[in-house]
Amino acid sequence: MCRSIHQLHNFEPPATPDEVHAAALQYVRKIAGTTRPSQANQAAFDQAVEAVRAATAELLAALVTSAPPRDREVEAAKARARAERRYAS
Repeated sequence: MCRSIHQLHNFEPPATPDEVHAAALQYVRKIAGTTRPSQANQAAFDQAVEAVRAATAELLAALVTSAPPRDREVEAAKARARAERRYAS
């Protein structure tokens, strides 16, 4: 589950609301230990996802850096190369 949470800060173009929501959802899934909450827990699960999404968006808006923004395609290529090395053995 955690591998689908990616760094969202300092990219060009910036992280989309969908990416922020997906990261929040993955975080809550990991903490809750389930990918699908029961009906009894659905409201609490959804509330937690929204709270984490809002906190993440607030954090991303507040962060500053002097580093140049990273290119998503270059970072994706690096990740593919790491995966190839990891699974080549």
